[in-house]
Amino acid sequence: MLILGCGNPDRADDAAGLLVAARLRELGIDAHARSGDMLALIDEWNSEQAVILVDAVVSGSARGAITTWDARRGALPADCFSCSTHALGVAEAVELARALGRLPRKLIVYGIEATNFEPGGSLSPEVATAVERLAQDLAATARLLNSA
Repeated sequence: MLILGCGNPDRADDAAGLLVAARLRELGIDAHARSGDMLALIDEWNSEQAVILVDAVVSGSARGAITTWDARRGALPADCFSCSTHALGVAEAVELARALGRLPRKLIVYGIEATNFEPGGSLSPEVATAVERLAQDLAATARLLNSA
């Protein structure tokens, strides 16, 4: 299982996915941070059967809320990922991979509701709490899968 955290480390809450990946590594779980080209995601997950991807979203939910999508079941809501500071967002990368027949067999996307994208801004307390909660949940899942 490949775990990817996406975001921009210099834009406050947009770092949520990167911080989940960093926390997972602290917990002894292999996780990768991606802050650049979303097209690289397609290449990275090309040989993977199962992928978990974490990014900041804006869906109108409460700040720090965690939403989960199964990308194999249908398109991600592109408007939720429009807060992305990436040239190509997660939703577009997933749909391009779908069109090219390059989606992994399992692709679960976790979105952490964010509101502050100010350059140089601080992470919102609610997002920090969500980062820790999601990292703990994903670490527990990874340990279960590894022991099976």
